[in-house]
Amino acid sequence: MRIVLLGAPGSGKGTQSQLLVKAHGIPQISTGDLLREAVAKGTELGLRAKAAMDSGKLVDDAIVLGMIRERIAQPDAATGFILDGFPRNIAQAEALKMLLEELGTPLESVVLMNLDLRILFKRLTGRRVCQDCGRVFNVYTSPPGAAAHSKECGETHRLIQRPDDKEEVIGKRLEVYEAQTKPLIKYYEAAGLLRIVAADADVDTVFNSINRAVQRTL
Repeated sequence: MRIVLLGAPGSGKGTQSQLLVKAHGIPQISTGDLLREAVAKGTELGLRAKAAMDSGKLVDDAIVLGMIRERIAQPDAATGFILDGFPRNIAQAEALKMLLEELGTPLESVVLMNLDLRILFKRLTGRRVCQDCGRVFNVYTSPPGAAAHSKECGETHRLIQRPDDKEEVIGKRLEVYEAQTKPLIKYYEAAGLLRIVAADADVDTVFNSINRAVQRTL
């Protein structure tokens, strides 16, 4: 199974990736994690990435692709992988295609976790975190039972909204996602790789839908 997971922030990609990892024994390859690990270890690619970030520049696609190449070469990726966070645009998709074809590991499917952005906006802006126990609540879908408080760890704790969940920040993130992802959807649809899964159901239902979608290509 060699797939890319596409989906807006908050669509559940992280949760579903971990379920797929456990079910199929293949790694989730997150480009964000690869970058952080490479920088922390001081690898050649990591040093090049750090130099770009320190100078306020975006990390070059060639560096990210080099990290993906190294990761796919590891034994646990021999039977497949789940790519998360890459590609983000057509140029990256084309470069990834060339890399995977060169390695003899072309993509088998691209799963779009589809969710109405209005629902997603409400889901993300309603998220609250207990500052003491860390449990996550949602004022719309899973309230804690007491206004602005959580009693899950034995005491009353004030819930906080993380900066990334503020309306203006979420709105910008979703705008960027919408602008970047629409071309990718058309690109992978034209390539016959796109599989669309409704992401507004419960976790198990979405997981089963993803499995059915990718099995059609295996």
